[in-house]
Amino acid sequence: MIEIVIVSAVACLASLLTFFSGFGLGTLLMPVVALFFSIEVAIGVTAVVHLANNVFKLSLLAKHVNKDVLLRFGLTAVVAAFLGAYVLGWLAEEGSAFNFQFFGHAFETTVLKLIVGALIIVFVIFELTQWLKRKTLDKKYLPLGGFISGFFGGLSGHQGAFRSLFLLKAGLSKEQFIATGVMVAVLVDVSRLLVYGQDLMTESHGIEWSLVLMATLFAFLGAIIGKKLLNKITIGSVQVVVSLLLVFVALGLITGLL
Repeated sequence: MIEIVIVSAVACLASLLTFFSGFGLGTLLMPVVALFFSIEVAIGVTAVVHLANNVFKLSLLAKHVNKDVLLRFGLTAVVAAFLGAYVLGWLAEEGSAFNFQFFGHAFETTVLKLIVGALIIVFVIFELTQWLKRKTLDKKYLPLGGFISGFFGGLSGHQGAFRSLFLLKAGLSKEQFIATGVMVAVLVDVSRLLVYGQDLMTESHGIEWSLVLMATLFAFLGAIIGKKLLNKITIGSVQVVVSLLLVFVALGLITGLL
């Protein structure tokens, strides 16, 4: 019961923050779900909630999707999402232990946890570094951007940062930028869930599907609240606090404490 309350609350908060923070729903939600499930199942469960929330947002924004950018960016993103998801599956099956020492203390974790933890830290740095936020790339790199964004979306669910980096130079209006980004996210989510699905079904006995449903509903609630508060809240300090929490979770995965 406690995991349903915690995950649902985080889903609501994370969905709300996506309206005025660089962080995406998956970035915030996945580490919390990983506290209760294996890392590969946590990524899959988060993908379900992430997809449902993006479909909900897309229902409000679909008319603004730029089809040309969607094709150039989205096609490679879909292909790469499959690849990233298969790499995740391979790493999960490998399950090999990784041992290291730090300041005289021995730690043991898995290769998958090490990679996901490192990715979380990298994307936290990305989100908080103003120089990186100002860097945008030429439109000719859209297919490459789609591939990079899709691959990391499939591997760990972290796709938003790279997606924004490339789409900001696509000449889109604010509405087109948001809508096209959401549409790409939906395509990536569907792609990776086609791969994750087998693992989710295999371990379905260990998953509280009521948790998935409640997290999804609370993510919808967060989206509605976020839309209402969009012009009323500055989120800089909240972003810093969330970043620090993510770093602690990432270090927990890297050291094997989580």
